[in-house]
Amino acid sequence: MKSRYIILIVVSALVLVIDQLTKIYIDKSMALHSSITVIENFFNITYLRNKGAAFGILANSSFRLPFFILVSLVAVCVIVAVIRKLREDQKFAAVSLSLIFSGALGNLIDRIRMGEVIDFLDAHWYDHHWPAFNIADSAICVGVFLLAIDMYVEERKKTPQQ
Repeated sequence: MKSRYIILIVVSALVLVIDQLTKIYIDKSMALHSSITVIENFFNITYLRNKGAAFGILANSSFRLPFFILVSLVAVCVIVAVIRKLREDQKFAAVSLSLIFSGALGNLIDRIRMGEVIDFLDAHWYDHHWPAFNIADSAICVGVFLLAIDMYVEERKKTPQQ
């Protein structure tokens, strides 16, 4: 089996298990909208449910659920197609894409199972809160960041040094 597929399977399995287990734990052990301070004025575990996308976008739209499910399915299919085209030496890109893939899949599971996503990571500076997020969201963000680095490095390899 090609290494890029092994990377996809291993990274996705790890992220999905951690994502789903943390969401189940939060759902079973906390009341909705309750909060636990982890680092005063900086980080809480706060149980929220998000019907929309980032920042609650489209949360009250009647077509939101089919739209988000469709977008997630398209993203998952596109990522698999891109991973198929990677060279064997592009392991960093495979990890990056696998993080994005597993994050999209983790939130897709929530949307299909509950019609919304469980968020619980609450980063803030005193009263200035960033929107709550979860492990799947984190995987997507880290994956996009790493993919940008990989694209930059790949482009630098192509450009002749003077």
